[in-house]
Amino acid sequence: MPKLLRTISEVSDFTSLYHLVNRRIGLIPTMGALHEGHLELGRKARKECDCVIYSIFVNPIQFGKGEDLERYPRDMKGDMEKLDSVGADAVFAPETAIMYGKDHSTFVDTGRIGRILCGRTRKNHFRGVATVVLKLFNITGCDQAYFGKKDYQQFVILKKMVRELDLPHEIIGIDTIRDPDGLAMSSRNSYLSDSQRKSAVSIYRALSKAKGNLLKYKDKSDLIRDTRSVIEKEKSAEIEYLEIRNADDLSKIKSLKTGKKFVLMTAVKIGGTRLIDNIELN
Repeated sequence: MPKLLRTISEVSDFTSLYHLVNRRIGLIPTMGALHEGHLELGRKARKECDCVIYSIFVNPIQFGKGEDLERYPRDMKGDMEKLDSVGADAVFAPETAIMYGKDHSTFVDTGRIGRILCGRTRKNHFRGVATVVLKLFNITGCDQAYFGKKDYQQFVILKKMVRELDLPHEIIGIDTIRDPDGLAMSSRNSYLSDSQRKSAVSIYRALSKAKGNLLKYKDKSDLIRDTRSVIEKEKSAEIEYLEIRNADDLSKIKSLKTGKKFVLMTAVKIGGTRLIDNIELN
């Protein structure tokens, strides 16, 4: 079973020997309620690192007013059992007071890229993500950190943060892990009823169709229109955004003929549950 660490000093004591003998530490930041996607990150880290640490912390500063902070799924006992199966060495699961003091006022400003796409409706979400990840980097002293590409905007923002702040950590992205029906694995999938889950499968079906038919489109607006139509056939689906962006920096594109790698990204509400997904287009 992984060693459960609750305080920063416990993490320092645990990692000190690894640092002393120059062994590689891999970090997987999570908010718990772990699924196969989280476990795949650990398997990748286990192959590449001498020490694998998961963090489990429902980070309050990345939730906005009216979001699901209080009801976000939590299952520490089940999470520990799952992490034992992938050979995790330790789990850092702090209380909020450990991570943020009463007068905490220092945050990472993610700039323009944090205000587009998901950032339009989730104000300060990426500020909260970047801040907690930077703190976890400093606390664990990790060499590599592993993130799923389902949260593609988060992945790009964190790579940008590491690059621009000259941090010594490597961000490693893992392709989205999906259920057999194509739905991207997410802790929030537990909110879906059976009928809503069937509707949610339309998201990946639409993205896959767009990728398969990419060469037939001359104009990006036609691709977006056809992709929207697949999702909107589901009465319970409400599209928040559906956009094609440059994969490297999420800048807007003018044409599908630039020779660059694109990513088709979307956020869709199914019932009251907000789901995100994307697919890379070459």
